[in-house]
Amino acid sequence: MMPGHARNPHSVQVRNSHELYYLRMQRAQEKMERLEKPKKERLRVCVATCNRADYSKLAPIMFGIKSHPDIFDLEVVVLGSHLIDDYGNTFRMIEQDDFDIGSKLHTIVRGEDEAAMVESVGLALVKLPDVLQRLAPDILLVHGDRFDALALATAAALMNIRILHLEGGEVSGTIDDSIRHAISKLAHYHAVCTLSAERHLISMCEDHSRILLAGCPSYDKLLSAYKRDDYADIIKSWIGDDVKEQDYIVALQHPVTTDIKNSIKIYELMLDALISFNKKTLILFPNIDAGSKEMVRVMRRKGIEQHQNFRAVKHVPFDQFIQLVAHAGCMIGNSSCGVREAGAFGTPVINLGTRQTGRETGENVLHVRDADTHNKIYHALELQFGKRYPCSKIYGDGNAVQRILKFLQTIDLSEPLQKKFCFPPVKECISQDIDHILETQSALSVDLGGTNLRVGIVSMKGKVVKKYVQLNPKTFEERIELILTMCKQAMADAVHLNCRILGVGVSTGGRVNPQDGVVLHSTKLIKEWSSVDIRTPLSSALHLPVWVDNDGNCAALAERKFGHGKGVENFVTIITGTGIGGGIIQHNELIHGNTFCAAELGHIVVSLEGPECMCGGHGCIEAYSSGLALQREAKRLHDEDLLLVEGMTLNNKEQVNAIHLINAARLGNSKAETVLHTAGTALGLGIVNILHMINPSLVILSGVLAVHYETPVRQVIGQRALLTAQGTKVMVSDLEDPALLGAASMVLDYTTRRTY
Repeated sequence: MMPGHARNPHSVQVRNSHELYYLRMQRAQEKMERLEKPKKERLRVCVATCNRADYSKLAPIMFGIKSHPDIFDLEVVVLGSHLIDDYGNTFRMIEQDDFDIGSKLHTIVRGEDEAAMVESVGLALVKLPDVLQRLAPDILLVHGDRFDALALATAAALMNIRILHLEGGEVSGTIDDSIRHAISKLAHYHAVCTLSAERHLISMCEDHSRILLAGCPSYDKLLSAYKRDDYADIIKSWIGDDVKEQDYIVALQHPVTTDIKNSIKIYELMLDALISFNKKTLILFPNIDAGSKEMVRVMRRKGIEQHQNFRAVKHVPFDQFIQLVAHAGCMIGNSSCGVREAGAFGTPVINLGTRQTGRETGENVLHVRDADTHNKIYHALELQFGKRYPCSKIYGDGNAVQRILKFLQTIDLSEPLQKKFCFPPVKECISQDIDHILETQSALSVDLGGTNLRVGIVSMKGKVVKKYVQLNPKTFEERIELILTMCKQAMADAVHLNCRILGVGVSTGGRVNPQDGVVLHSTKLIKEWSSVDIRTPLSSALHLPVWVDNDGNCAALAERKFGHGKGVENFVTIITGTGIGGGIIQHNELIHGNTFCAAELGHIVVSLEGPECMCGGHGCIEAYSSGLALQREAKRLHDEDLLLVEGMTLNNKEQVNAIHLINAARLGNSKAETVLHTAGTALGLGIVNILHMINPSLVILSGVLAVHYETPVRQVIGQRALLTAQGTKVMVSDLEDPALLGAASMVLDYTTRRTY
């Protein structure tokens, strides 16, 4: 309004009426839009439960979904052991919780063995499609690591139904791990319990944005319910009127499907220990996994169901089970409840065997992984029974369900169904010429000798590209540390030498189990080197595959790939050095023997009353023909002033060795010549025995003493061998480093898909 002009009251009244009319029309339009706008459809959530254990985790989520009927439409599918009388017909507790069960599927093939588990998965896959097609859920909730759950996830994934997997990413040390991870790969979304589980899924290339760190749903109930006032009545009803708090045991053990025989043995030992411990015990029947039938037989054979100290039951409702575990003096077995839920109460737990290996646990858990004696388990009971520990919340803080419900609401059904994996960046492949690849593919070779430790980079063509030599340390720790240091240096140098390292081969003295990479019994030269796992520390530190074998076997492998044995079907290699060893190739295969003792050729006995060998016996080839045997004889001659001849000198600081003996013989020392002749004859006799046992077409003499033994060996074969064996070829190896080359051949043959 301009200054000086009077206000017109009529104009104000008119303007206000226009505004009011406009506002009323606007509100009416908005109301019509709200009425016409379709309501957001409820999210159809199908929860499938297979057994009493997974229902304890799923039930809190089901109650949460049911309490929001405007947001969610709940469907319940029951299958697995829920519907079996022997396991308590636990579907009834779902009905008692007032859930409508949309479908009951009998999917268990009885037998409780591995085949029955497979058949049960197959039966579930046959029955599930009709149910899922009828229910048409937007999302299926699957829990854990059971074989039934694997069938659910497989069916849903193939029918383009989104899957939310609960409790993925965990590690427990059995076949459950494989099943759990397989379900995780099929699932589109994940709700995990711990930070470690979340990291595991991320490392498995799952999309971080689809992983919810929720905690365990069962913790929502147990953290608020375990302090009930009527817990004493629950204890009395399940265990007995005269049983007090913390004066009883809860036992729950399931079979380990990858080691059924051992898990049954542990179960029997547990029962024996509980009988001896003489405390009231609530023992639950095992689950339906393969081996459970045998466990029940053990229980009945020991009369557990009739024993005055035991109450054997098939099922306890979860809310009551919480009270029993929370107020127990101890829980024992291998149930996940022991390493997870029991920690929330501070209840002492004894975890038996390997079923929960890898699970995160609180300080309340005492592991008895090698539960191989009754006394060991009994002692664990003595240590744990009656203790109390600080409450642990590793698996949850009581708010998991709230988080999961919010997570479900964020799922966008319009997003593409096909899940994406978050693979780490991979360097773009560059094509190369095949000759270039063959030239640069290489192996790291380790030769663990009595004096020196040698590492070499060996190419595919048998060239030792670079070699490293150090004195072999005396202790195990120093030796492993030096091997790793030398190998890491070689790997760094290999980059500059344009060599691609495919793996590590180790040649060592003594008896070796090449399947496990373990030195069973080594030579006395390599002390503290028995029952030693070489493969694991090297493979872990270098991130490469590792092969290990005896040095004699490695010499034979070197000849087969790079030397005189190339293309020869049957031959024997004798390695002559500090000791005497060897390897046998039969039908192009290396012979190891039943206890990896084949080709211990140095310990063939050629005289009943010969000199003492380092193996403790007498008259072995090694006691006559090895470098140590020649050194022993050289010292004897020197002590008797019979070693040195004209042209030879030996100062006071120089140690007498086999080379001095050989030089003396070369210069005409008859005593030294006799020693060498005896050594060559002993070796020749041993080889004659080999010819008569396995009849090879070729004998290859390898090592520093080979050239000195070639002639006497041929002479002995000509004199002592059967006529048909006298024509066997004897050759001296022309390989400079048979141990390194043989160790390399294990790597090169296997990694390039040749047979070893």
